[in-house]
Amino acid sequence: MPALESGEQPDFAAVPERAKWRYKPRKAFWRSRLVRAVALITALALCALVILALVREETGTTGFLVGLGLAVLPVPLLMSAFRWLDRVEPAPWKNLLFALAWGAFASTLVAIFANSFAVEWISSATADPGSADKLGATAVAPVVEETAKGAAVLLLFLFRRRDFTGPVDGLVYAGFTATGFAFTENILYLGNAFGEDQEFGSAGVGSVTIGTFFVRVIMSPFAHPLFTSLTGLGLGFAALVPATARARRTRLVLLPLAGLLLAMSMHALWNGSASFHPLAFVLVYGMFMVPVFALLTWLAIWSRQKELRTISGELPAYASAGWLAPDEPLALSSMRARSMARGFATRSHGKQAGQAVGEYEAFATTLAFLRYRARRGQAVPDFAAREQELLHHLWQRRAVASPALSYAARATGRVWAPPQYLDYGGYNPYRS
Repeated sequence: MPALESGEQPDFAAVPERAKWRYKPRKAFWRSRLVRAVALITALALCALVILALVREETGTTGFLVGLGLAVLPVPLLMSAFRWLDRVEPAPWKNLLFALAWGAFASTLVAIFANSFAVEWISSATADPGSADKLGATAVAPVVEETAKGAAVLLLFLFRRRDFTGPVDGLVYAGFTATGFAFTENILYLGNAFGEDQEFGSAGVGSVTIGTFFVRVIMSPFAHPLFTSLTGLGLGFAALVPATARARRTRLVLLPLAGLLLAMSMHALWNGSASFHPLAFVLVYGMFMVPVFALLTWLAIWSRQKELRTISGELPAYASAGWLAPDEPLALSSMRARSMARGFATRSHGKQAGQAVGEYEAFATTLAFLRYRARRGQAVPDFAAREQELLHHLWQRRAVASPALSYAARATGRVWAPPQYLDYGGYNPYRS
């Protein structure tokens, strides 16, 4: 990272043209983004057609539409909650949409076939369909479903390592995957409940549908995200482990496996309580689900604050070298200051200026985490080119973003701002 003298302009030799800011290493044809995107979208679309057709066949067309309308209600809330956790370094929407689609279509398709096969096999082996259903819900479904959902988080961990930097990313990807899974599962449960109401002579939505909606959507919308978030945390903490020979085994096996086993155990406890006795369901809900949810919420907020501390710890090196103003690292490590800077730029120079400040904040955050991983021995092979690319993006937006962030740092108290009549470095109306 070269230092800049006062007034010196940087020379971006690796990315000389404005149209070629983004560093793009040469790749084989089969690794082309377009080829992989088309193949992935096609596979997920086929899974969607199959699973939705199966659910419609199970519930009937009317039940399917009622279930769809009710199941979609908690989805925006859950997505907004996980997106809020990811405000420091937001994950790309393409990754989030992949996780959501995988959970809604691919993992549910695997689960419905595997669970049905296991229950039929247990029923034929024991000649007791009632016990087979309970055993399937308690022992089989948690293993199958958490493995199917966790596969999406694992794929993002393996193939999108740039966007998977810690526990917050694991929580967010797991949350989106589980939200998609719960959405499709709720269509099935709510659609079947509506069918039962029709059998009992109800003209519309009856007590069975209302009860199912209350339990699955009102009381426990975070149930599936809570289970899968344990897998996401395992992979998220694995992303923090230095890439030494011994630590690599821990990262690739022990931490993710521990998270997956915890997810399966919590899911089995939840399903078992709902299968055996209503009182057991209430006890598990109050004694386990609520405390674990509170603990994970605290952990997510703590992890986000740790990310902000990483920004304030890494960016001063670039400020010392002249790439950033001295106040910028402090402003960039405060969500309130970042928001104030965008608002200040928008009011002063228009919407495009506010957007430029937002982009500046995103590039600076990525730069901080890039340097943080390099200091921990996790530097990517193209570290120098990526660092230069990010610095180029920052420099192009510096004229608008730097004053806005300096203003926000002072306005939020991140740095001491002297009274105007003492601020002799700026405009002073009392000075002759």
